[in-house]
Amino acid sequence: MLPAVVKLCCGISYPHLRSMAGLQRTAVAVIGQEITHLQRWARIQQHTKQQADLSFNETKAESIKAIPVKEKHLYVQQGQEAMRSARSILEDKDGWKVEITQSNGDIIWSKVMPGGRKVFRLEAVLEASVEKLYDVLFVRVEEMHQWNPSIQQIKVLKHVGPETIVTHEVSAETTGNLIGQRDFLSVRHSCKQKSDIYLGGAAIELESFPPQAGFVRAKDGPTCIILQALDENVTKTHFTWLLNMDVKGWLPKSIVNQALPRAQLDFTRHLRRHLSLS
Repeated sequence: MLPAVVKLCCGISYPHLRSMAGLQRTAVAVIGQEITHLQRWARIQQHTKQQADLSFNETKAESIKAIPVKEKHLYVQQGQEAMRSARSILEDKDGWKVEITQSNGDIIWSKVMPGGRKVFRLEAVLEASVEKLYDVLFVRVEEMHQWNPSIQQIKVLKHVGPETIVTHEVSAETTGNLIGQRDFLSVRHSCKQKSDIYLGGAAIELESFPPQAGFVRAKDGPTCIILQALDENVTKTHFTWLLNMDVKGWLPKSIVNQALPRAQLDFTRHLRRHLSLS
């Protein structure tokens, strides 16, 4: 669903690697395997990207056509279910622990889910209205790469309706990226309750858009962003982001669990800068 992302936000800088404490030799070896694996693909990256661009164009043309009612209903159901599941995770107050506290007031919490995967909850206050953030994060999602360097491209493959879209996202190749380049195929859903806006989503599969050579297809969701206007100032928004992602590949949990919250902070930093300029 989400940008970043979000999902998207898989980059982490080399200084972060140098500051990580307690990494075992086995973890470093696994990172080496991941890098070696990506290097094997380097020769086909240019060709792959050309094929991906062609697929984007073909699928985008397909998305203009009317979506069958049954198929449309399925996407909406998937988006709504992802929203419900993500909100239930956020509303369950048990098990959350503070992961990172920033001087600007941003806080990231983490929680271990059944199966052992960690999810992360970012709480922040942004200098923008709920409507502005909805426009940036959902309506103009295809423009996200223009202000977020960790995203190479986001394409809306299917416009299911005003509240539901299907997107394909590719994270950018960045120096020192521990997780490596990933792509995501997601259904994204939005809804409004009083003055609050919810953006939810999850990974899906499409026969017409299988995993592509040269990329590791990660899976996100259920995930959710909650935009709540502050009572005392409607030009400020309380921003809650549940990041729930399976990055796939060979990286150990210790690396992933340090990279993902840092990616949330990077995303929020880029978003703040974009808001200040727009």
